[in-house]
Amino acid sequence: MLSTPVQPTAKLPPSQHPFAEIIHRLEAGGALLPDTSENLMQIIGIYKAYAVPMDFYWRDLLYIAERVFLDPTPFFKYFLPQDYLDRHNHYAGDDADLRIWRGEATAHPELLAFLETGELKRKLPKLLHHLWHDRINMEFAEACMQAMFWHQEMGGKFNAYLDSEAYRTQCDRAIKAYFKGNPMMLGLYKLFPEMFIEQVRQRSYYANLGLFWEVMAPVFFEMHDRYTEGSLTSVPEAMNFLVDGIFAVAGRPIYHHVYIRGQCYEIIPKSQGFTWLYEAALPYVESVFYRVSPFRGVRSYNAQVGQVPDDQRDFHYGILYADVFPVGSAGIPPTLLMQDMLHFLPDCLQQYYLQHCRGEDDMLIQLGISFQRSMYCVASAVIQALRMALYYPLDDPNPKHLEANRRFFEAQLDRFKRPEARLRDIQHQDYR
Repeated sequence: MLSTPVQPTAKLPPSQHPFAEIIHRLEAGGALLPDTSENLMQIIGIYKAYAVPMDFYWRDLLYIAERVFLDPTPFFKYFLPQDYLDRHNHYAGDDADLRIWRGEATAHPELLAFLETGELKRKLPKLLHHLWHDRINMEFAEACMQAMFWHQEMGGKFNAYLDSEAYRTQCDRAIKAYFKGNPMMLGLYKLFPEMFIEQVRQRSYYANLGLFWEVMAPVFFEMHDRYTEGSLTSVPEAMNFLVDGIFAVAGRPIYHHVYIRGQCYEIIPKSQGFTWLYEAALPYVESVFYRVSPFRGVRSYNAQVGQVPDDQRDFHYGILYADVFPVGSAGIPPTLLMQDMLHFLPDCLQQYYLQHCRGEDDMLIQLGISFQRSMYCVASAVIQALRMALYYPLDDPNPKHLEANRRFFEAQLDRFKRPEARLRDIQHQDYR
């Protein structure tokens, strides 16, 4: 892991980019986020607070994709059955495919405790907790899935496959099996086949995001454990741990299996060769970090005067641009995620917010800003990983190679020239 700045053997003249200081930091092996102990504490604390609800998100996303499937009245899709809570994460536990986190493979103990009693700290029937909204807010996870589903063609061949005849054939088999013995639904399917297939496509994105987050939860748990032990001591080290994780699991299969009356239907088989990096990670970052959709509940947008971009590629409403304000919506700003993370804050963050908050009611906003900082660290890891995959080492002796790296970094930072971007804000510790 990188703990000291890279010293390139060749020198380039200073960058003339508006974010020249940050570009020079990236060229030295740093992150978009300044390397301070306060930043490190915030991002690692948030990773842990995020990983606990994420441990529920990925399990429930796969449950919906694999079991709930096309249930027309999925009232209990957020009521995760025990076998999915007991389901082993492929990247934790003794039987892991690749052990990233040293903890247990089943659902996290803090998650299980919260599911038992909620923030009321009382053991009540699940339905009462649900109706009182005392639960993990899966609406946030679904909003992320919907962003990926809408912002298509973000890399890889996953979305193109959803329009193929092979995919339609597998959908047809599964739909007919799921509604076997239900002549009304089979009749509707015959009349409106595209409507049903479009719903299956959405379930395939549930599976995609669930498999993506199954990796990220143990990564974040392990980072918190290493920070607590004292073996993760800087923002560049945290970023490089993420970079190492990206490459370690890059080839993890992305697939969609449906289980109907004990039989498995491979809607997207593993043999298609779709992988975690290209079909899940990069589309997720592009769709959720950068794009998403205009914030609901904050203001009205007039598309006729250009307040909503004409081109989908120009959408800029992700967490890297968000004005973190708790509007109560599922998307970005991620109010519901902020509420979920509030239940699992480590002591260091709780004390930090008590010190800097304008009262306890301000804690959600401060938590959201810490989350924004942490996602800039993840974005840094993605940028550095892409540079490693597509360009040259930071200490390459060839000046032309370093120039290519710089052009890449400058192109990435061009996206933060918009006034809505929070890159300028996170350079300062008093952004709270």
